[in-house]
Amino acid sequence: MKIKPLGDHILIEAVKEEEKSRGGIFLPETASKEKSEQGKIIATGPGKKTDDGKIIPLSVKPGDKVLFSKYGPAEIKIDDKEYLMAVEGDILAIIE
Repeated sequence: MKIKPLGDHILIEAVKEEEKSRGGIFLPETASKEKSEQGKIIATGPGKKTDDGKIIPLSVKPGDKVLFSKYGPAEIKIDDKEYLMAVEGDILAIIE
């Protein structure tokens, strides 16, 4: 299924990082209760529409690795895969 976000919405695939304890032991995903705050942009909408009908383009593009607010994006499931749907305001930074 192909998804094309509308407006300033952004489809993000969360990056799951392996976590280690201070002693160097790898922790399984189930041990971590924190949500990921990093991801890769899969698709973006055209941009935010102003009151006079102009579209302000987004400052991110598909393929960018980003930091986003922990509880801002909505969790969605597409073809048994989990994604996040965010608005541009939820994106905090691009990781270079």
